Amino acid sequence: MLKQAIDGLYSDFPYNYSIKYSGKFKSYRANVKLRGKDIEFGLSKKWKGVSDEIQAGLVQELLLKILKNRLRPKCKKTQSMELYDIFMKKLHLVAPKDKSDPILEASFVRVNAKYFNGLLDMTNLVWGNHSLSKLGSYEYGSDTISISEVLRDDYELLDYVMYHEMLHKKHKFTRNKSRSYHHTAAFKRDEQAFENNALIERRLNRLLVKKRFSFRNVLKEIF
Repeated sequence: MLKQAIDGLYSDFPYNYSIKYSGKFKSYRANVKLRGKDIEFGLSKKWKGVSDEIQAGLVQELLLKILKNRLRPKCKKTQSMELYDIFMKKLHLVAPKDKSDPILEASFVRVNAKYFNGLLDMTNLVWGNHSLSKLGSYEYGSDTISISEVLRDDYELLDYVMYHEMLHKKHKFTRNKSRSYHHTAAFKRDEQAFENNALIERRLNRLLVKKRFSFRNVLKEIF
């Protein structure tokens, strides 16, 4: 599979390469490492059950990222990469839905009814840590929305961040040459549709400033 992926992208490949499937990755996650003349691909064990052609698309995407400006490819997009994109966009249909939380589920239902006509299918919903830099995320492979604990007590801000992550589920991503784009023009237009968008964004910024200030004071007391 690796040879198929590399030959489909590069005519003359000067690197040694290997692949390792690991249980340490979340569903359908992967990475690539370049050390001198050696390239190592790390893939979630979930990928073992996926066709070689789709895996080749993943490998090619990783290669384009790590070898950017180092090695000129034959093309910017292959058939395998197109199949990989389709696979990732459809994963949410088969991902197990076994993680939820009553507060997050209520937020999802409110936002879904108001902004998506109730048409977005339920995702896995989990709380993250108390991160101030990463308030939310959507993972395609497991169809999971994660929300920072700092929003637990403010339902308006919670709904605002939930809406952002639900837009990722709706719009997925697009690819232009070797790059994937998750905040497309259509995504940004929809993002502005949230009621009182500018006001809530200011409220969110004030909350983060307050939380950061409080955290710094705690550190001073401890150290």
